[in-house]
Amino acid sequence: MASRRLALNLAQGLRGRAGGLSVPFRRGLATPHQSPAIKTETTTLKNGLTVATQYSPYAQTSTVGMWIDAGSRAETEETNGTAHFLEHLAFKGTSKRTQQQLELEIENMGAHLNAYTSRENTVYFAKALNEDVPQCVDILQDILQNSKLEEAAIERERDVILRESEEVEKQLEEVVFDHLHATAYASQPLGRTILGPRENIRDITRTELVNYIKTNYTADRMVLVGAGGVPHQQLVEMADKYFSKLPSKGPETSAYLLSKKKPDFIGSDVRYRDDTIPTANIAIAVEGVSWSDPDYFTALVAQAIVGNYDKALGNAPHQGSRLSGIVHQNNLANSYMSFSTSYSDTGLWGIYMVTENLTNVDDLVHFALREWSRLSGNVTEAEVERAKAQLKASILLSLDGTSAVAEDIGRQIVNTGRRMSPGEIERVIDGITEKDVMEFANKKLWDQDVAISAVGSIEGLFDYARIRADMSRNF
Repeated sequence: MASRRLALNLAQGLRGRAGGLSVPFRRGLATPHQSPAIKTETTTLKNGLTVATQYSPYAQTSTVGMWIDAGSRAETEETNGTAHFLEHLAFKGTSKRTQQQLELEIENMGAHLNAYTSRENTVYFAKALNEDVPQCVDILQDILQNSKLEEAAIERERDVILRESEEVEKQLEEVVFDHLHATAYASQPLGRTILGPRENIRDITRTELVNYIKTNYTADRMVLVGAGGVPHQQLVEMADKYFSKLPSKGPETSAYLLSKKKPDFIGSDVRYRDDTIPTANIAIAVEGVSWSDPDYFTALVAQAIVGNYDKALGNAPHQGSRLSGIVHQNNLANSYMSFSTSYSDTGLWGIYMVTENLTNVDDLVHFALREWSRLSGNVTEAEVERAKAQLKASILLSLDGTSAVAEDIGRQIVNTGRRMSPGEIERVIDGITEKDVMEFANKKLWDQDVAISAVGSIEGLFDYARIRADMSRNF
């Protein structure tokens, strides 16, 4: 499991599994001066399936996987949890391979096979030696197109997912962010959890699972990705062999149409006070930016200026941002994490704070909002340059290994239509100025509605009206 910090700062809220960076699509913008070593090649098959690769001729291993433009957002209230349920069932046997045969085949290659579900994507991928890539692609096509979805397996996984749900409910950060989505996008697909409510997990049927596949596992919503030692043309030939019979397009059901409708961001809050929890756990967010928004990188730079803080780290007094200095000097929080989470047509930009200093919760919130207000009119060149350097380093560090590169390619192409190279991203970030950050803050932070999620010992938290008023105050 990867940390959620990277997922929240650079990607969308996955169920605890994330990596890479998705970036915006600017139509008609060519990728300049790419060297062959980092070139991303794409081909679209007749049925609409996209094949995308980054070939590294000296790599001994490859990662191949299918990125699907469908997650929990493509579900209805009644079927919420289906996408995640399918992820569990994918490895439980197909019409060609039993579960045992599938596991032995992977084991005998020394390969790794995995999957994850997010609010907008489902991903199945494998990492193996180059010579085993054809066998891995065969396995991927088999589990995607021929899973048996046996009733016995469904019942077994039902219990597994219910236990997973219980574990998630013990993770306060997960709970707070699920509640944040639920209140910010109330009664809308993006507001639902990835696992789904427990009653849905108990009731999901084989028919619902099959219908989800028919509606969403279609060529126009899928990208086959390869990174490492697999040549582009070789993967195209495998895609044509194994995936040419995928339906080009699924039925435009009401759930599908609703999932493509831009959700309304709702200024609201949700609070679960539990004084047996020794900390206050609070997330505050405004409506952020989508993957393709021109301000996508500016939002990330603004987020980096607010920064992160963890009292337990040795460098706690010297973490760079103004807010971290104030928090440390006044012992206001155990930790805080700024985030910019993007989706296809909206996003959440905000801060998540954890504190055991329960008598000063109001001060913690006050200083965080004061920092947001400062971004609207008093940003220095030095802190913008620091934030840009941190952001570029994070991007490059997140692309270490073929699986991370494959994740980057798949997520970008599924969400934006193309992949920006790391060099192109660096040039865009280098062009961001303090004026851009202040314009972003004036547009997105100043006097905007907020969504608030709070769990634990939160008696000292301001009421919603007070927090909303602080969003329009000059400090």
